[in-house]
Amino acid sequence: MIKVGLTGNIGSGKTIVSNIFKVLRVPVYNADLRARVIMEKPEIINKISVLLGNEILDENGIPDKKKIAAIVFNDKSKLEKLNHIIHPLVIADFEKWIKEQSGTGYVIMESAILFETGYNELFDKIIFISAPETLRVKRVMMRDGVNAVSVKSRIKQQLPEKNKISKADFVIVNNERKLLIPQVLKVNKEITES
Repeated sequence: MIKVGLTGNIGSGKTIVSNIFKVLRVPVYNADLRARVIMEKPEIINKISVLLGNEILDENGIPDKKKIAAIVFNDKSKLEKLNHIIHPLVIADFEKWIKEQSGTGYVIMESAILFETGYNELFDKIIFISAPETLRVKRVMMRDGVNAVSVKSRIKQQLPEKNKISKADFVIVNNERKLLIPQVLKVNKEITES
């Protein structure tokens, strides 16, 4: 089974592209969503609270994504420590998930920080979703209800697009001008025929 990593900087449209692959019956593992589930386990909540303080917990004692982002996207050391807690668990969960997939030629892991975490080493092929920064900022502001300064601080934590494009096997452009479906169909065909 071929393992494919799908990534793109914040606001690039990874989820939209992943959903097109799902329509094509390609199993997609969303690393960000699974990380949120993992972060709600009591032992992980405890570790995160020790690292970032109890103020990151909501009224139900669950880690609040926005509060965590406000801290870690302004403190590289804390971001790295949080990643060391969460990422090995995500990889283990992904490996377990792969074993549950059958009858498919390839699977995809969608992850915003594929290169930053070193996840890219796990994959046979990498798909990168590219979009202009101004468009990405606008999308995230609308999606998350945050300001441009907040979005740009998150962007600074990610490697620049050009660095990732040079390491990707496929680049899908999501600039609201170029059609996505034909690009996804082309990538799907190339992966299934490889």
